Amino acid sequence: EILLLVLDGERVHLPGAVSSRLAVRIGRDVPDAAELAAPAPPVLVGVDEVDRTILDRRASETAYATVAATAELLAALGVQPARELAKGGLTLPDSKRLAEVCGIDLEALPRLFHRADEAGLVLRDGAYWLESDVGAAWTQCNAADRWQRLAEQWLSRIPPMLRELVARRSETLSSTDLRDDVRWLYPAGGRWLDDGLDRLVDDAEALGLAVAGEPVESGRLVLAGEVERAAAILSAHFPAEVSRVYLQHDLTVVAPGPLEPALDARLRGFAEVEARDLASTYRVSAASVNRGLAAGESAETILEFLLEISLTGIPQPVAYLVEEASKRFGSVRVASADDAEFPARTVVRSDDEQLVRTLAVDQALSAIGLRQVGPHRLLSRFAPDVVFWALSDARYPAAAEDREGAILRLRRHHLAQSPPAPPATDPLGALLDRVLVVADDDATEVAWLARQLEAAARAKETLTVTVRMPGGTTADYLLAPASVANGRLRARDRKADIERTLPLSAIAAVVPAPSNV
Repeated sequence: EILLLVLDGERVHLPGAVSSRLAVRIGRDVPDAAELAAPAPPVLVGVDEVDRTILDRRASETAYATVAATAELLAALGVQPARELAKGGLTLPDSKRLAEVCGIDLEALPRLFHRADEAGLVLRDGAYWLESDVGAAWTQCNAADRWQRLAEQWLSRIPPMLRELVARRSETLSSTDLRDDVRWLYPAGGRWLDDGLDRLVDDAEALGLAVAGEPVESGRLVLAGEVERAAAILSAHFPAEVSRVYLQHDLTVVAPGPLEPALDARLRGFAEVEARDLASTYRVSAASVNRGLAAGESAETILEFLLEISLTGIPQPVAYLVEEASKRFGSVRVASADDAEFPARTVVRSDDEQLVRTLAVDQALSAIGLRQVGPHRLLSRFAPDVVFWALSDARYPAAAEDREGAILRLRRHHLAQSPPAPPATDPLGALLDRVLVVADDDATEVAWLARQLEAAARAKETLTVTVRMPGGTTADYLLAPASVANGRLRARDRKADIERTLPLSAIAAVVPAPSNV
């Protein structure tokens, strides 16, 4: 009130600087006097003709789908980070890859990714997005706890005043009602406020807090701060997690429901996810087993794990594949090159001369530029881990080793470390500090003036511009702004029909031109 209003007894006055700034916005993003005088939207008692159990089940289905898609997003980023464009957003190839893995439309990926970002599940490291250590811990939780984390993050983004607003309509508030109430209470919010509400409502739908714009029980509980209770209600309709699978002779592993997180993570270490739904399918292949062996598994540990979780034992084709892959593992070795072989950084060797010749001419490996330098050796200018994963992706039984020939265990899972939490600060004190700094900064006033003139130039509007003259007097000019650059305004004088150029520092005020101009 001290900054924007002047109180004179029972009367309230707007300072001239405030009124002039608001005047140019009336009718565009600020309502006029009649709209401001309108009463608040009524709180109606709704007649609920909808079967709430159907809405609650739909909310649970949507919430589970969001949690599952987020988990797949993190798994995909752990294997291969996604690149951020300089102009913002992910590259198209990465977007398509992630959307396919998550089982969602390409258009839905940005919001899914943004929710994961706001929850701290993903982090940007340079030009790439990776799964965070927080995200890795999140994937080890059950579906209810995963959902609770996302819901708590959603709730934390709602300002306290808006939560109070929602509370007055907790039984009947739809997304349309919410927008009406917010626009009435915050008439100057404009497009910025509308966009923020749209994001909140979209995320509420994705988390099962509302269905088709209508509130459900879980949404009311979350807004009341009872997130844990809401998670219990929603998760009651989630598919039950399973701990056993069916191993098939065609080398597939079928889970009759969502596999427990720890088992799912272990199985993904040496099997590819082929289909992800209420029933998931994994496939064991020579390449996937080789990946598991490189990460530290052995034929014995893989078969022992499969036997523990299998309802059908271990089919002979599965056992044979694992054992044969284990025997062939390491027939191609990857290590750092000696300094004498610079600029080569990696040496690839094998006792099989024919295999070495095949590696040298394989077009699938052209990107790493393998160059044969002997019957058993090849060189590459790329780093050993890059060469190793290129060979592994091309389905060669590669193993990484140190310079003494000992096998190194490599994992492809990339994680970004979350930054430490910032120290707690007093938000009111920080705001006052900023106000004091801005109050003494003449550049702030000039910057605001420049934005108003630029907006008028874009809208082709005419303004009354008050200019400070020598001797302390002022003069009003009827100007149509053309451009603002280098601290100067270039505008057309409507009365004199000439072009004027004025320094912004000489402009005392701007107001809309009279309506008859």
